[in-house]
Amino acid sequence: MDPFFWLRVSLTTLGRALTRLWGRDVMLYTGGVSFFSLLAIFPALAIMITLYSLLSDPAQAAHEGEVLAGVIPAGARGIVQGELVRLAHAPHVAMSAQGVFALLIGLYAAHRGFKAMLAGLSFIHDEDEPMGFVGFNLMALVVLVATFAMLAIVSAVFFGLRVMGSAFELRPLRGVSWLYSEWTWASGFMILGMSLIYRWAMSRRPVNWRASLLGGLSATVLCLFASWATAFYVEQIAHLGATYGSIATVVVFLIWLSWNVNAIFFGGALATEVEIAIDAHAVRPLLEDSRGAKPMVSPPGS
Repeated sequence: MDPFFWLRVSLTTLGRALTRLWGRDVMLYTGGVSFFSLLAIFPALAIMITLYSLLSDPAQAAHEGEVLAGVIPAGARGIVQGELVRLAHAPHVAMSAQGVFALLIGLYAAHRGFKAMLAGLSFIHDEDEPMGFVGFNLMALVVLVATFAMLAIVSAVFFGLRVMGSAFELRPLRGVSWLYSEWTWASGFMILGMSLIYRWAMSRRPVNWRASLLGGLSATVLCLFASWATAFYVEQIAHLGATYGSIATVVVFLIWLSWNVNAIFFGGALATEVEIAIDAHAVRPLLEDSRGAKPMVSPPGS
């Protein structure tokens, strides 16, 4: 096994993935996904608080939401935490009416956001047989429902472990602090979710599993790096409050969203290029065998 060959293949694949990502049309999809994500996230918070107000304590929902908000950079975290506190102290009847209205807006924005994301991934993948209008909308709806279902399951398990650990004083769990970290669960959820999207929703034909998992892992790592880089940028380099004033938090939130969307698109580009490299590596021995084969000679007298 030649390490220099694999290093050359890796660098070439990475360069081609970046070339796919830096296409001028990709910026349009990045803007679309970021806008609809911003439009959907606050109705989603209202829906969560409304459901908790009907089933349990909305203040507990606000507390749990603040824990999950830990993955958002400090410069943009305040707007989410402030909205959670406001909704937790809102009247029950008002929240119920607001929850219905938020449900409609949130579903519309989330569906449009997933459509923009899938359209961008299909464009990056160079899909030669794109889905029709009905099939594409159904695929976006399936991805939306599956994402919310997976997020609900992961959140339930995450908070269940935290409650069990504190209520029953489970000592075996004290030595594994990473199990209680929101970063661990957010990372695992994103790796699994993005790998499944790259595998089944980016193309009509299922993408190679190894390529999909590598794309999901790279997208997750870049999203985590984007969160750290955004916080470092707004706290240490550019103090946006002096320029944008009271809307600086919204600007930081949009910067964080756009960087995360670019990370997702890079994962799709990398998965595409890795799949191409895997297919080329599989075909290469066959080509070498065919070139090295001896030509057939007709028997005498034929």
